[in-house]
Amino acid sequence: MLPAAWPHDACGRRTGERYPVAMVHRYRPEAHTRREPPQVPAEHGLVVEDVTSGWVGAVVRVEKSGGQHLVELEDRHGRTRSFTLGAGFWIDGAPVVLVAPRTGAPQAPARTASGSRAVAATPARVARASRIWVEGRHDAELVEKVWGDDLRVEGVVVELLDGADNLPQAVRAFAPGADRRLGVLVDHLVPGSKESRLADEAVAAAPAGTVLVLGHPWVDVWQTVRPGRLGMDAWPQVPRGTEWKTGVLHAMGWPHATQADIARAWARILGQVRTYADLDPALLGRVEELIDFVTA
Repeated sequence: MLPAAWPHDACGRRTGERYPVAMVHRYRPEAHTRREPPQVPAEHGLVVEDVTSGWVGAVVRVEKSGGQHLVELEDRHGRTRSFTLGAGFWIDGAPVVLVAPRTGAPQAPARTASGSRAVAATPARVARASRIWVEGRHDAELVEKVWGDDLRVEGVVVELLDGADNLPQAVRAFAPGADRRLGVLVDHLVPGSKESRLADEAVAAAPAGTVLVLGHPWVDVWQTVRPGRLGMDAWPQVPRGTEWKTGVLHAMGWPHATQADIARAWARILGQVRTYADLDPALLGRVEELIDFVTA
């Protein structure tokens, strides 16, 4: 069959339209333009997926490092990883561009890191005569990070004991009394241990009801930080005779040859502690008891 003749106008000229207009799909550039993913602020608690690694987690914080914004995502096991803000994320299976959250007027937190209700604009209380002692600097820094706000409101000073070996003598020198109570937090306080014996001697060295010695069962205060915060299922076991911190860092694959390495490792561990929820309950209850004791 011969093709249909081209249509002509009344003067016999081709019109150039062989098919009805309704049958022709005209090219529209805007219909083929690729839509850009929406920009979504990385607000705390937002659950996203990193497309490249498949890591799924909730936003716990956004920080600026090396001239770029990083978002830290925590998965359902409590492990965290950091990613660069920008494209490459999904929310509910759809691509998005994560951007830094909008900053407004700073708001006072409703609760402190220990979970207590925050008291806004309250000046620190004049220090009480009562004290809380901890074994070492790392213990003190951890207590300050989680309970610091509470301690300032209550006027409680935390002091370093520098080891528990001389605890009974230190208690006698402190001379506790009814208005001068002493709370002591020690590591590895388990029945039959050296620390348990020293705790009993310390309590006996002061008037009844003026000294309270409590502790957690772990070898070192590092172990009171939940291992999931460091991407581990459990803290490594250290062979007997090996210095504990050195052995732990070796097992974790972290630098451990010098005291500076250990200091940097602790700073890294402490940096993963945000609130009381990141700590073992064996420590939480003991610190709360000591605060109640010295403020009673």
